[in-house]
Amino acid sequence: MAPTWAASKPYAAPEDPSRYLPWSPIAEYRKRQVIYNQNEPSTNIYLILHGKVKLFRLVKDGRQLLVNMYQTDEFFGESALSLSQRPEGAMALENTKLMSWSISVVEELVRRQPRLGIAFAQMLARRTAEFKQRIESFSADNLARRLVRCLISLSARMGTPQQDGSVKMVPVTHELLAEDIGTAREIVSQYMNQFRKRGYLQYSRKGIVLYPDAFDAWLRHASRQAANVPAPGEPTQPPPAGRQGLKE
Repeated sequence: MAPTWAASKPYAAPEDPSRYLPWSPIAEYRKRQVIYNQNEPSTNIYLILHGKVKLFRLVKDGRQLLVNMYQTDEFFGESALSLSQRPEGAMALENTKLMSWSISVVEELVRRQPRLGIAFAQMLARRTAEFKQRIESFSADNLARRLVRCLISLSARMGTPQQDGSVKMVPVTHELLAEDIGTAREIVSQYMNQFRKRGYLQYSRKGIVLYPDAFDAWLRHASRQAANVPAPGEPTQPPPAGRQGLKE
């Protein structure tokens, strides 16, 4: 039997760090402008007021691997809380406006407002869980399943649910998706075209419409196939909930 306090304790929504941070000067970055480079000193934490930012790592052959993407009202650069050097670089994906706070200012604010420390700890815990899932996908999934998990994750964070069960997302280039799953843009384009023909998603220059339920069913089936476990009665190509999409 669960203790009485467990049943009565309400679920607490995650804290928002911006509630505890003062206003700071706004910095503007142009599309593709570097905000900071990999291995630079970690000095600031950033909040996106408008736009999108990608975090990336450079590998030995000069390619960029996507660490994550962030959009309006999201923080990045939290490595400054624990590391002296940046383990990644940051670049504006579009014209972007940012606020930033030095780590010394943040540490002083945390001493005076412990809830700010809790807010950043919760954010770090969520992101650690997300990275764990990505690492598991890299070790267990082929490229197609990695791409599907990436799309589902992005739609949950950066999408707007529609009445027909689909999720409408901002545009994400095939190049960025390729950086995320560690392959070539041409391979991602092939998979995206296949998924579009089968009705799992639609995309254009205006954005992406994704059918998460259909992709979830596809993943279950694909995972069973990979494990050589039969899936009686489950369709090979589950139909999406709707066909509402974006016009070119």
